[in-house]
Amino acid sequence: MTYAPADPAFATHLSSLLPEGVLCPSEPRYQEEPRGRYTGQVGVLAKPGSAQEVALLLREANAARVAVVPYGGGTGLVGGQVLPEGPPPLLISLERMNKIREVYPQENVLVAEAGAILADVQQAAQAQDRLFPLSLASEGSARIGGNLATNAGGVNVLRYGNARDLCLGLEAVLPSGEIWNGLTRLRKDNTGYDLRNLLVGAEGTLGIITAAALKLSPIPAQQGTALFVVPDPEAAISLLALARSQLGEVVSAFELIHRQGLKFLAEHLPQVRQPFSETPEWSVLIDLGMAQGQSPVTALTDLFEAALEADLAQDGVIAQSEAQRQALWSLREQIPEANRLVGSVSSHDISVPISTIPEFIQRGGKAIAALGDGTMRINCFGHLGDGNLHYNVFPAAGRTRRDYEDMRGAVKSAVHDLVQQMGGSFSAEHGVGRMKVADLQRYGDPVKLATMRAIKQALDPNGIMNPGAVLPVLG
Repeated sequence: MTYAPADPAFATHLSSLLPEGVLCPSEPRYQEEPRGRYTGQVGVLAKPGSAQEVALLLREANAARVAVVPYGGGTGLVGGQVLPEGPPPLLISLERMNKIREVYPQENVLVAEAGAILADVQQAAQAQDRLFPLSLASEGSARIGGNLATNAGGVNVLRYGNARDLCLGLEAVLPSGEIWNGLTRLRKDNTGYDLRNLLVGAEGTLGIITAAALKLSPIPAQQGTALFVVPDPEAAISLLALARSQLGEVVSAFELIHRQGLKFLAEHLPQVRQPFSETPEWSVLIDLGMAQGQSPVTALTDLFEAALEADLAQDGVIAQSEAQRQALWSLREQIPEANRLVGSVSSHDISVPISTIPEFIQRGGKAIAALGDGTMRINCFGHLGDGNLHYNVFPAAGRTRRDYEDMRGAVKSAVHDLVQQMGGSFSAEHGVGRMKVADLQRYGDPVKLATMRAIKQALDPNGIMNPGAVLPVLG
């Protein structure tokens, strides 16, 4: 595929068609991504204020064969928001399209533009005594369009589902510049192919989401959090089953935490208080959301006693106040930052069937130990309740990831090969982006890949939408 650059002549052409202020000087942040593995390029930066302006931009880019990179909050971890190679693209940032258009509390629906920051959507829902349950570490800067384009997960998937499950309808612009008005608030609509689910998770390769109708939920009247020390991951899975059997669907989150993550916190973020004098090998963070009149503290106490009796727990802390609850959550939420400060050799966002997690952890540890001198450290943590683990491999103490650059590929292959063998996914919630394109080609089902290419060709025959993300650019 051959692309034209978004050069000054193209910018001049666009400026003659658009209102003043849509085209803007670029800034370094639009060429960066959080892990620093890619440096992008920007030929023209556009910040449209409406779906109609997005449509004009895509129509002109398609006619000129200029590549387009959609940009949300820039928080993606797989390089989908930057284009490091080829002619400089048109980068379309949705940051000006940040309105909460309407909230329908009786319907449990909120309509937001794609550039709305996730935390602002949460607050708008809360102002109407409702909950938008998508919750991420980057929620203060991540934007709804990007959350949907990558089908973001987060800590509440166990109870509420991924971003895909929280979306009722979309407004989107296709590569041709046509606007799809699919912003329905309906929960039942069996009228043909589901274009919403086609665009959610497509990472900007099939069009640009400009607005979404989002599902809300009642705010739990009572919330409770506990940190239980467990003997091993197998016991953690049995504890999850016990919790759901004893408490039903009030379990909002169930997070597995390994000792290595807590050690990283102690080393790099000592201000984060840890509740146990001796760092446990394995622990689980449990969060409950309950109705009025129910007591989370009592429920968690009863669960802990049952877990002790069944040898599924060895120690525990149950939050007695909101401040204590937030302190426990801070442990989990700060682990990614501690990881960043250490610097990983290779990070993996994987999922396997829940019952196979103990086997995966055991086999994964052996596979990593067999590489090099066996001194690399593993921090395995994440969303046990939905089978999604962040399995990150780090340098030995006193060394840096630069010392292992030649091993990164071998580490990634060892982890992803094992995931494939165990019927899992090499990308559970972060998407494919550019980082995992080769993995998708290696591990993806051939029929699925062929169908994806056919869809891409049908909707984007000139290949202008986020080229090189998800699928390789065809020559």
